[in-house]
Amino acid sequence: MGVPIKTLLIANRGEIAIRVIRSARAAGIRTVAIHTDLDATAPHVRAADVAVPVVSYLDIAEVVAAAVAAGADAIHPGYGFLSERSAFARAVEEAGIKLVGPSSTVMDKMGRKDAAREIAVAAGVPVVPAYTLDTPATELAYPVLVKAAAGGGGKGMRIVRNADEYAGAVEAAAREAAHSFGDDTLLIEKYVESGRHIEVQVMADAHGNVLHLFERDCSTQRRHQKVLEEAPAPTISEEIRKAVTSAAVALAAEVGYENAGTVEFLLDNASGEAYFLEMNTRLQVEHPVTELAVTVQGEHPDLVAVQLRIAAGEPLGFTQDDVALAGHAIEARVYAEDSFGGFLPQAGTTSIVRWAEHARVDQALEPGQVVSTAYDPMLGKVIARGPDRESARRALVAALDETAILGLTTNVGFLRALAASDEFRDATIDTAWLDHHEVPAPDADVARIGVAWVMALLAPSNPSDPFSADGWRSAGAASPFLARLDRTVAVDRVAGTADGRRVVELSAENHVLELEVDGVRHRITANVQRGVLEAVHQGQRFVFERPDPFAEHGPAEGDGSLLSPMPGTVLAVDVTVGDQVEEGQRLGVIEAMKMELVLKAPFAGTVSQVGAATGDQVQLKQLLFSVEALDG
Repeated sequence: MGVPIKTLLIANRGEIAIRVIRSARAAGIRTVAIHTDLDATAPHVRAADVAVPVVSYLDIAEVVAAAVAAGADAIHPGYGFLSERSAFARAVEEAGIKLVGPSSTVMDKMGRKDAAREIAVAAGVPVVPAYTLDTPATELAYPVLVKAAAGGGGKGMRIVRNADEYAGAVEAAAREAAHSFGDDTLLIEKYVESGRHIEVQVMADAHGNVLHLFERDCSTQRRHQKVLEEAPAPTISEEIRKAVTSAAVALAAEVGYENAGTVEFLLDNASGEAYFLEMNTRLQVEHPVTELAVTVQGEHPDLVAVQLRIAAGEPLGFTQDDVALAGHAIEARVYAEDSFGGFLPQAGTTSIVRWAEHARVDQALEPGQVVSTAYDPMLGKVIARGPDRESARRALVAALDETAILGLTTNVGFLRALAASDEFRDATIDTAWLDHHEVPAPDADVARIGVAWVMALLAPSNPSDPFSADGWRSAGAASPFLARLDRTVAVDRVAGTADGRRVVELSAENHVLELEVDGVRHRITANVQRGVLEAVHQGQRFVFERPDPFAEHGPAEGDGSLLSPMPGTVLAVDVTVGDQVEEGQRLGVIEAMKMELVLKAPFAGTVSQVGAATGDQVQLKQLLFSVEALDG
């Protein structure tokens, strides 16, 4: 029954491409990767049987042509990129190739938030109250949410709290939507201040079988971008679970859905009512938590394998009664971003990469890999499971402790702190929590002590180190030859103390140092070389300076200099040298990894320097603008 898939092209990159390749290979399917010049040697390219170059992952004609040239009879779109573009699905169908996903007709109906909303209303599913775009800003009941009708992932979304913010939010959301999805259509909905994000995994075949694999909770998110996801949802009642799962199945059946899909709901904490939000017509980033928290006929399912069987025309092969909850799973998304520095995107070249050994890890990051701002900042996912939520949470914290990425700043330390927090433990974090609360930044002391110990261990073996003996110098006190951030920590090699704290060295091998500090055992991954002093402790990367005893330290850079807070592209430059500006006036805009950042004048004054032009690629801390304060 059906037509077996022999060759599968994966129209994506990174960890999801590798994830799909793994399941396809297990099914005996030949795999084809596509790649840009930037990704020519990327892990997903090496993982596939065949690789085809393309100019852009977003060029529909080019991707379809690559599939035809490679002899592919099916395409898996992954998520992001073209995965929810009905125009892509239609082009694939017209080429006589099977898309591992719903038809273009269904995608037209459900892949867009505006059309899906109308279908949900017709099906009697509760939806969030909405407004039309021509409703005057003064007549809206704030707060409202402006969001892109196409796509997802938190792109093209803005919360608006008053009429004065409305026009600017609409403009920014439309621009971001056009950039991310090629479509600037927007929806305006009531914004639920305190709610939980619940989503239901559905599967449907071409034979009329539709069922769910229970729900996930994705409430831990920042600016509508998911951070931690888990299954099953920890706070809902059996009544709500039955309501959302049955509604999701009914909605999928109503539109003749085929393959994997996710129906999303917002559970209003105030009213207890669940509103339909949208349907994602693709595999979700967080699908691994369903695979680890659900069993099908007693085994954990491979959702990609199920997708491939459905695409080949086979029936699901199981019923709703075969699906059961079995334990709990939590996923942490690893991003190239500085979570404790404004969540700004990061770029660079990795040096040491250590993923957790005691958890499932879906990733495509390796040592020596260049991470640019050209693509989404997600580097991988760490997923832990347990017989209950608390055991899964503890396993995730331990797995994030094992994770170390050096050479590049990531959010692993933030994820670890969040997963270890009382609020996440108690499941009190809702969709707005991270936008109103700060997660305390990890302390650098233990990492600093670890780096100091590594330097102390290495110094005797380096006779060219002028301070390898004791740091003596003729012109003053002994040199602080160890690491520092805001202060110097010295290690007494004889007594084994650091900063007045007792340290017992346990082991140091392969860049991993295990220390016992004040009776607590710590694991640190360190990279100590000439000009490089960095370490990861509890997932957080710390970069230290090696003090130069002969350096003359001048005054700090003036407050009027605006340096690029992230590597990226200059979208706009609003001023020229000599312009008079007011405090807070916009000087320009930079963008990286689909995130826009406005640079504003720190005070009233005169623009004295403009360091970049529109369209320029800029580096982290590159001078962009200087403003001289007005006299008097």
